[in-house]
Amino acid sequence: MSLLPDQTYALLAASGGIRTLPGGEAFWGQPPEVLDGLGRDWLVSEFSCEADWASWEMHPEGDEFVYLLEGDIEFLLEAEGRRSAQRLTGRGAVVVPRGAWHTARVFRPSRMLFITLGAGTQHRPV
Repeated sequence: MSLLPDQTYALLAASGGIRTLPGGEAFWGQPPEVLDGLGRDWLVSEFSCEADWASWEMHPEGDEFVYLLEGDIEFLLEAEGRRSAQRLTGRGAVVVPRGAWHTARVFRPSRMLFITLGAGTQHRPV
């Protein structure tokens, strides 16, 4: 099976199975209760970012793995009342701990691959 992670997302189930779903707006435009149910499996997706993220997000059910495929981006993490920053240029990865609020500043157009257990994800404005 061949797929493009920016167009087709993969859900990795704890049972060992993999399902594919249409990505982009077809995925994110689903009702919140559907997205939350899908968040019980690990979502593998790819995004391109040309501007700073407009919100912070937090995943209470699991860590998030973010792999920078190309670009220049700085992840801001907030946990236990403290903020930290991790800048990635070219290629590299960051693990966002479960329950940590995070957002990103984009210094150059960037492509990232995300692996997320998204159940219960929360957002707040920057």
